[in-house]
Amino acid sequence: MTDLGESAGRGAGVGDEGTLERLLSVVGAGAVDLHTAPEGLRTQVTGVHVLDALEPAIRPRELLLAVGVDPGSAHAVDVVRRAGESGAAGVVFGPGRPEPTTKALQSAAEESGTAVLFRTAWCTWAQLVGVLRAGLAAAGAPPMPATSGVPLGDLDSLADAVAALVGGSVTIEDTESRVLAYSSTEENVDEMRRLTILGRRVPPWRVAAMREAGFFQALWGAGDVLHRPAHGQDPERLVGAVRAGGEALGSIWVAAVAGRPLAPNAAETLRAAARTAAAHLLHHRTHSSDGRLVEDAARALLEDRGSVEVLAERASLPPREPCAVLAVGIGSGHPADDGPSWLYGLLTLHCAALGHRVVVVPAGGGAWVLVSGLEREARRADGQVRRLGSALADQLSATIGSPVKAGLGDVAPGLAGAPASRRSAERALQALLAADGPHAVARSEDVADTVGILQVVEALREVTLPPRTSVARLREFDADHGGSCLVETLRAYLDHFGDVSAASRALGVHANSLRYRLRRIRQVSGLDLESPDARLLAQVQLRLGGEADCARP
Repeated sequence: MTDLGESAGRGAGVGDEGTLERLLSVVGAGAVDLHTAPEGLRTQVTGVHVLDALEPAIRPRELLLAVGVDPGSAHAVDVVRRAGESGAAGVVFGPGRPEPTTKALQSAAEESGTAVLFRTAWCTWAQLVGVLRAGLAAAGAPPMPATSGVPLGDLDSLADAVAALVGGSVTIEDTESRVLAYSSTEENVDEMRRLTILGRRVPPWRVAAMREAGFFQALWGAGDVLHRPAHGQDPERLVGAVRAGGEALGSIWVAAVAGRPLAPNAAETLRAAARTAAAHLLHHRTHSSDGRLVEDAARALLEDRGSVEVLAERASLPPREPCAVLAVGIGSGHPADDGPSWLYGLLTLHCAALGHRVVVVPAGGGAWVLVSGLEREARRADGQVRRLGSALADQLSATIGSPVKAGLGDVAPGLAGAPASRRSAERALQALLAADGPHAVARSEDVADTVGILQVVEALREVTLPPRTSVARLREFDADHGGSCLVETLRAYLDHFGDVSAASRALGVHANSLRYRLRRIRQVSGLDLESPDARLLAQVQLRLGGEADCARP
């Protein structure tokens, strides 16, 4: 045991060997997703190795992190095969795995006997290296006999078990001095423990004082238990850093209660508890039932990745009840630098207030809303989805002062149909945003014509058109003559079916000015506005031109 301020030597090492099953039980859902393990989960894992393009050595029984390797490439398949030949425990690729990718990798994995895993979207490669190394160390550490019955990640039960052994009160904290769990000691506790538990973190002034005194430097650098003697109203305390694989995960604090001394073997007990707690803290960090993991499971469902049953359990959603997806986006006028987080919060709040069981998943600048537990009868379920979409669009538009649009996905009989519902919702939202009209809520079938033209335009993006079409010449003219707006004029004219009065009102110019511009369009581009083919091609090209054609030079 080391008094605060004294240097501490390294303690006993923690085992760094375990099985793939044990490793995934500690870090799986929050850091990596297992795709396939042809040799089973009892495969031994002894380390983590990042693939180096310059020195592509692959080591047996290690997890190979294929950083920078596209999982959909032939290179990825080759990496899996070479990993099998070298006896690697598995290969981890980056997030995202479309169906052709998974089939090719699975075939290679089965041939080579190598596990294939995918990094989760929120865990960076740098974080993953630390998490896996910590997980290996934690997975190989023998548990304390007295805590062997504590479920992995149940920090409250762990705190109670340690408190019973040391004869004091216990708090388990993360590296930012936030309280993750505390023992259910009911006797009179000191004021600092009371403030810490009530605030769910050590008071900021106390953290600042400990940092200035060099306490945290000593704690995270120590391999032993630190001792803080009783001082005034503060009772005797022991604190042990929880570490694994060289990574600090948190700390366990023990405080004497009601003037009684701690158990004679309290320091040794705390050392053992700190080794055992590593797996619990890591599991808590990556398996915590907070919104991030629920969100990730819902995202995987909506993107058709993984087992529906497993993901439904993670997201706490009924797998066989009717569901639907709403795609929510913002029309023009809202600041783009706010990001989707504010929308996520508002959607979650309003959905909860409306009494729906939903999971909100940020998607680009908008969000997907997965609604489950709908009515069994199709018409009733459709009505529920439409009412929810209308309520969200109205309430959020009023809250942020900008138009909110909601594309309504088709109702599916179970979560297996959620990806198709998401796709139909996205098509409807894209049509609503493209039309920029008064309608805020729609199904794909309600805006089928706009959906259709968007799909046609998207399909035509790969088509190479002649370089000197009428629209191409107009764009060149506008670019060469500052202030010219012939492309914008042509767009308005065609969008209003050749109605000069309507087009001139949309442009804010006199009808005679519009007629003059139309003559210039014919002169500059040679466009024959009497030809249906020429008009159709011009409209398609203007659509393909995107927003660049909508702004004046």
